[in-house]
Amino acid sequence: MKIASLLPFLILGIFSIFAGFIPQIGVETGGGPINPGDVAWMLTATALVLLMTPGLSFFYGGMVRRKNVISTMLQSFIAMGIITLLWVGFVFSLAFGESIGGVIGNPLTFIMMHNVGGLTHPDLSPTIPLALFALFQLKFAIITPALITGSFAERVRFSSYMLFITLFSIFIYAPLAHWTWHPSGFLRQWGVLDFAGGSVVHMSAGFAALAGALVLGRRNDHSEHDNGPAHLPFVLLGTGMLWFGWFGFNAGSALAASELAAQAFLTTNTASAAAMLAWIFFDMARGRKPSSLGACIGAVVGLVAITPAAGFVSVGASVFIGTAASLISNLAVHWKSRSTLDDTLDVFPCHGVGGIVGMILTAVFAKDVGLLSGESATFVHHIYALGIVSVFTFFGSYLLYKLTDLIIPLRVNAAQELQGLDLSQHGETLARPIPAAAEDDGSQCATLKAANY
Repeated sequence: MKIASLLPFLILGIFSIFAGFIPQIGVETGGGPINPGDVAWMLTATALVLLMTPGLSFFYGGMVRRKNVISTMLQSFIAMGIITLLWVGFVFSLAFGESIGGVIGNPLTFIMMHNVGGLTHPDLSPTIPLALFALFQLKFAIITPALITGSFAERVRFSSYMLFITLFSIFIYAPLAHWTWHPSGFLRQWGVLDFAGGSVVHMSAGFAALAGALVLGRRNDHSEHDNGPAHLPFVLLGTGMLWFGWFGFNAGSALAASELAAQAFLTTNTASAAAMLAWIFFDMARGRKPSSLGACIGAVVGLVAITPAAGFVSVGASVFIGTAASLISNLAVHWKSRSTLDDTLDVFPCHGVGGIVGMILTAVFAKDVGLLSGESATFVHHIYALGIVSVFTFFGSYLLYKLTDLIIPLRVNAAQELQGLDLSQHGETLARPIPAAAEDDGSQCATLKAANY
């Protein structure tokens, strides 16, 4: 057995021993009394957000070619395992532990979830157990690296991907979450508004995806003629699961069963509906047919764009935000298709650009503090934040890709890519068996084999 193959098992074994015997370290927590209604809603919202990651796996899995469906879906699923253990170990502390200069949390504050139990926390979870808050935030940490996978689908080595998302979670996601959502985070102190993750989740994933597409380069066998989706019903199913789960993502970010949660629920649904229609109507205006794929992508873009604004804007503003983001992302996808960039599933044009649009329009429409309310400070700080987050996530991720590549080559070789990642990385396949009658017919056999790609 190769040492490289044995290493992940050894790391997990050491972590398990460490987790079982580590002494209690940290600080005591204790805010106000627990509100049972808030607990019930937040348990539900947490489950809804977790459902989004399997939903994403169907969404992405349906868009790649048949020979890469399983690998693409597994890349989302594996994040639920890797990020969970990292989060429990120390990444939750990096994101929400005692602040060190408003930049990062103390990794010892909540190490191995000690002192994260049934008590509330006065700053983070005033009416629900801190453990529930940690679980809710975990689901955001899981889906963020999973979003990135669409940019380098069909050519990334599975082992290197697992290493990359480990590094991304520690060095990119945790600092961003601390800056934006921790009460002492410097962006939070500036007054930057990000209700549920426009910058922390979608911009970070979008810019990391852009960096990944640049580092890994174009697929060897990619062309306009062989890039059709493997299974559009998977895409529709994934979109439905994402839309459903997004109500926990946004409405759950109110952290209470409250009027704010209801408002976020309403704006989320409305923005997605407007964006879905805007995407297909814009396609029709440009002479294209209204497609199921376009409707699905439009709906997701609307969900992305309303995420930072959901609890801060009116339902009317959510219609504008969904429509505007959909049109801009549609144009970005069109531009990308004419470039040499091979962002396989348009992660940057949809999540990166959609997150940027959402953050800007949040600062425009936010009640009482937005540009339309006569306040400019929030808008200015959002522009500063967009610059900081963009530079940090793009160049930080670029360096992490390079570091990963030095340890484990990021890209599969040409033969493995041609074979497909399902077989080359996992020994599994969705390929249809070739009928016996076709085995002696070279041309028909070749046609059937080609269909599996």
